[in-house]
Amino acid sequence: MVTEGDDRRPKYQRIADALRDAVRTGEYGPGARLPGENDLMAAYGVARMTARQALGVLQSEGIAESRKGAGVFVRSFRPLRRRGVERLSGDRWGEGRSIWSTDTEDRPLVVDQLGVTEEPAPERIARVLGIDPGDAVCVRNRRYVLEGKPVLLATSFLPAALVAGSAITREDTGPGGTYARLAELGFEPARFREEIRSRMPSQDEVNRLSLSAGTPVVLVCRTAFTAEGRPVEVNEMTLDSASYVLEYDFDA
Repeated sequence: MVTEGDDRRPKYQRIADALRDAVRTGEYGPGARLPGENDLMAAYGVARMTARQALGVLQSEGIAESRKGAGVFVRSFRPLRRRGVERLSGDRWGEGRSIWSTDTEDRPLVVDQLGVTEEPAPERIARVLGIDPGDAVCVRNRRYVLEGKPVLLATSFLPAALVAGSAITREDTGPGGTYARLAELGFEPARFREEIRSRMPSQDEVNRLSLSAGTPVVLVCRTAFTAEGRPVEVNEMTLDSASYVLEYDFDA
């Protein structure tokens, strides 16, 4: 039974804490089925809604996932460690390697949705790129999936006049990706700026990232600059917060 004592937190939160501790101590390992609603109702003497809320907390934190008709299970998915400095090193894309391989540790990251279009620049993008609103930009939209789980949406904007006729305007940009192609055009990225914030997802983001209820997204907006300070790309990324650890390693 859940007893009140001096703990005034809702019962569902205390049950969720107990389940979370059981996962952390290894009582329930990756892929293990957690106690169901009926089990929790009997063990803690609570209503079904309370048991459901407790399981929902673990799902929203990315610790557990619901499988239709089977129950709630401890997630076996290993989060991506996004190494913000190492992944953008010129030694990586300059040698024809994908910047995403730093995050995935050689696990296969698949782009299952890809679109390349030319569109008028939104005002926020034009302002960063130093072009006029409505000027043409090359827009690259991608969805990345790891081990069957959508983890990232990314949209890149590049001045259309700068990349016209290059592989950047095609779906397959070739070894090293967009940054290697920019270098070939004489606009090699030499500096990056990333802005990070978080919010609750839109319904479209929930659907495209297959997010559990209550899971926020992390927004990363990266701008690439040449050595002369010219902005050449804006990349707006939406990350499933339960699938990522953001790591930044730099000298003091």
